Amino acid sequence: MNQKDPLGVWGLITLASIPLVMTLGNSMLIPVLPVFEEKIGISSFQSSLIITSYSVSAIFLIPIAGYLSDRYGRKIVILPSLILTLIGGVIAAYASWKMENPFAWIVVGRILQGVGASGATPIILPLVGDLYKDDDEKASENLGVVETSNTFGKVLSPIVGAFFATILWYLPFISIAVFSLISFILVLFFIKVPRDIAKPPAFRTFLAKTKKIFTIEGPWLYTIFGIGAYVMLVLFGELFFLSDIFEKEHGIKGVRKGVLLAVPLIVLCVTAFVIGKWIKGSLPVMKAVMIISMVILSFSVGFVGFSESPEILLLFISVNGLAIGALLPTLDAMITENIQKDARGTITSIYSAARFIGVAAGPPLMSLLMKNYVEVSYIVAGGIGILLLGAIVLFIRPEQT
Repeated sequence: MNQKDPLGVWGLITLASIPLVMTLGNSMLIPVLPVFEEKIGISSFQSSLIITSYSVSAIFLIPIAGYLSDRYGRKIVILPSLILTLIGGVIAAYASWKMENPFAWIVVGRILQGVGASGATPIILPLVGDLYKDDDEKASENLGVVETSNTFGKVLSPIVGAFFATILWYLPFISIAVFSLISFILVLFFIKVPRDIAKPPAFRTFLAKTKKIFTIEGPWLYTIFGIGAYVMLVLFGELFFLSDIFEKEHGIKGVRKGVLLAVPLIVLCVTAFVIGKWIKGSLPVMKAVMIISMVILSFSVGFVGFSESPEILLLFISVNGLAIGALLPTLDAMITENIQKDARGTITSIYSAARFIGVAAGPPLMSLLMKNYVEVSYIVAGGIGILLLGAIVLFIRPEQT
């Protein structure tokens, strides 16, 4: 007898909408950064802070949101977070519309959006784990759909962002508020969280249990956190680099640039969807996927800095997208399915914070390095990938995880 799916079609669409909205809220701005530089008179480094301010504010609050979701419930954290994201979009849009020097208020709005993001997307992973706690295969499949939605948002982002900016340069900020409102309504009506009659543990008990988890599971958890930060650092650094090179050196602008930026992200999206369905909760398969993907990424990323033509550059970054697309749903499934429910929100939130560190660091680091140290920076990125590959071999042990 088949059990009723606790999510259903609309529930899954709703969960998938949240990472889609949050990804659009950040990645959509990457192709528009040169436009911001022109419209409000800021430097390339300052424009990168519009991305980084969102991510940095999320980094510090994600673990807190994870703890609150473990203690008080997932939905009760997600809904206010979406409202904060909406308000942040309104502030950034209003400042762009009415102020002569709006940069500071745009950053304030972006920080508020980051606060909202800290309690939205990271809470999806433990929520899926809660709903499918006795069905690892279904959990892996749905986590794959959620990660695919995340990556699909990255595919849409450069196209949508570039298109919106051709209509009104600050329209991307307005759209973030609208998309957040839609997700809020969907969550309100279609997400039914399981009732947990057990009393949540006291904070001291919670801390002791979390410390015990890291004492026992630390090596493989730290490896997952490190890979999560690394792949997002590479991805957002490359996208920032690609956007800047296309516009300033090759004269590729607007929607055409957005479409080209979407190519490696389409590869990433399709790969994430396929791998999410294929791994089926099998830890040996997950480890194999991680090893193969890190080998590809570590060697391919080293060639990016030496690629002079836009076609070759796009090719290598697309290969990197393939590897990252295989890694993301695998990391999600591994960390979600192997942590107990009462600590799942906190541990997965730390993992999400690690990913946000990569998102935050990528654009400003690239803006500082791309003028004189492009080749060296990508070689170093490849070296870090090889070190993380070694950590996978040593610390990801399916028989012990």
